[in-house]
Amino acid sequence: LSVWMCLLVSYAQSLLGIPETRLTTLENGLRVASEETGQATCTVGLWLNCGSRYESERTNGASFFLEHMAFKGTKKFPQSALEQEVESMGAHLSAYTSRERTAFYMKILAKDLAKAVELLSEVVQNNILSDSDLECQRGVLLRELDEVEGNLQEVCLDLLHATAYQGTPLSQSALGPSHNVRTLTRQDLVDFMNTHYKAPRMVLAAAGGVHHNELVSLATKHFGSLSSEYEGDAVPVLLPCRFTGSEIRMRDDALPQAHVAIAVEGAGANNPDIIPLMVGNAIIGSCDITCNGEKVGNGCTYVFSWHILYRMARISMTEKLCHSYQAFHTTYSDTGLLGIYFVTDKHHIDDMMLLVLDTWMNLCTTVTESDVERAKNALKASFVGQLDGTTPVCEDIGRHVLDYGQRITLAEWNAQIDMVTPKMVRDVCSKYIYDKCPAVAGVGPIEQLPDYNRVRSGMYWLRF
Repeated sequence: LSVWMCLLVSYAQSLLGIPETRLTTLENGLRVASEETGQATCTVGLWLNCGSRYESERTNGASFFLEHMAFKGTKKFPQSALEQEVESMGAHLSAYTSRERTAFYMKILAKDLAKAVELLSEVVQNNILSDSDLECQRGVLLRELDEVEGNLQEVCLDLLHATAYQGTPLSQSALGPSHNVRTLTRQDLVDFMNTHYKAPRMVLAAAGGVHHNELVSLATKHFGSLSSEYEGDAVPVLLPCRFTGSEIRMRDDALPQAHVAIAVEGAGANNPDIIPLMVGNAIIGSCDITCNGEKVGNGCTYVFSWHILYRMARISMTEKLCHSYQAFHTTYSDTGLLGIYFVTDKHHIDDMMLLVLDTWMNLCTTVTESDVERAKNALKASFVGQLDGTTPVCEDIGRHVLDYGQRITLAEWNAQIDMVTPKMVRDVCSKYIYDKCPAVAGVGPIEQLPDYNRVRSGMYWLRF
């Protein structure tokens, strides 16, 4: 287990070497956060509280549409000029949209920070949104929707949201339906930007070769006039999204494998139960048969066998019950999905589902000290692995400031993880899993997927 020890040593060294994350709030409410490492490169970006959860049924997909329109030209930089500026810096420019968040960010040489901040400010404040570009992007978006439909994991997890949060905005996908792609107008996008692209909803984050005072100065210059006021009662407020135990099935016997996800309602971003639930998920781990048993845990690759460590992996792989599985906890502001997604042959769906339910019941009742210690170490190692490079660090800063109002350091995560005990894992997992109604989604040849009532009956054990 020498590799395991190396990971722990690396984690301890990471705790000692992490620079401070500095945070400043401008007069208009925009927050500026940075971590300075003295590198020759840096990543700078804008993170916004804006996504499909803030959209109506009619405007679902507006955030994603705006993401695609972001780099098509601004009042100061037409598309060709914008592309030339990015290319001349050798920069990497990217964006993404999720259910509660939109991000625009650039990886650049540290000396080009001022130009990068200027370009980002243009993208979110002075986008032209020309009619010709709008029509061109409709076709691009429709093709991307078709591609996503071919990603069965994405399809399965979107269906899981659709049934778990039915009747609420969280049921909507981040990309929106094809009908909206065809019908959203320029005015719809302008109105959406005017409502959501406000200073208090934004974080300008940077990591790498940046100086915080310089970043604050640039933010003041380029974002200081960004509005923080709303017209009338247009202040976006997140309404509670209720969880509904239910199922959704998309049977297609022509597909080679079944994709199944099961989840209960998890904890929101600011809920202290998140850490014990993370440890619980680390006990389950994840596994992919294509990795020959070498990749397990939270995305970390280990050289020792999964036979030693992960009970669910050991059983599912030894008995060839699935091709892969992963435990997940997708968190939102006030709720979350705590679940397991797996890919299997149609003949093993029933056995795999029973193994999932049995694994959950073990989390609630029989977790041991060794299970928890191993999971805590794996969780710590995953935190280090997720912060390798200026871009993931910058994203971590942006997300944390939006979710928590500050950056949660590795040392703070470490202290919270160390406090977790087997009893805490059992109690918290029982609170969220035991005798709860789950949401289930299945895609592919799922004739053998157990009836919902049978799945529900596996969410508790009779005790004598």
